[in-house]
Amino acid sequence: MKSKYITGAVLAAVIVAAGTYFYGGSQAPAGQPPLRDITAGGVAEIKNQFNAAKGEVRVLLLLSPT
Repeated sequence: MKSKYITGAVLAAVIVAAGTYFYGGSQAPAGQPPLRDITAGGVAEIKNQFNAAKGEVRVLLLLSPT
């Protein structure tokens, strides 16, 4: 009977830790601007910023949930 409670508590702790790790929010390192969400209205702004930085290293990362 005790082993069921211990197993349940460990499983709950793992689920809470994973949820906090993946969905708990985060902060960008010092000196780095935070990540941005791209919306339909913000694409033009991102395009202009990307094109304005011709002489610099540019990285654009797109993540899709599919």
